[in-house]
Amino acid sequence: MKLVIVTAVQEFHNDILKLFKNANIENFSESDIDGYKSSNGFVITPNWFGSKKGGNESNMFFSFTEETQIDALFELIKEFNTHLETNNPIRAVVLPIEKSI
Repeated sequence: MKLVIVTAVQEFHNDILKLFKNANIENFSESDIDGYKSSNGFVITPNWFGSKKGGNESNMFFSFTEETQIDALFELIKEFNTHLETNNPIRAVVLPIEKSI
């Protein structure tokens, strides 16, 4: 079992739901977040994400799931990102789970 975390701008919310469904990930959670981008690569403020006030409405999805579903999800996300017309790709990471109850 691994933890997959996916972030995307709010506009892709329904797309993410479809990607999870197509990857057979049925159990997941989501949270509304604000995403930030620093335009010059140097963070001036103590903000975690960026140097401007206010952020983009975004979503974070996460699921404890098996590697086969995660592999399928990553392939679907790669395909989705190749057709984007924006500079806001879907991002995903995987973390191993050492222990769980």
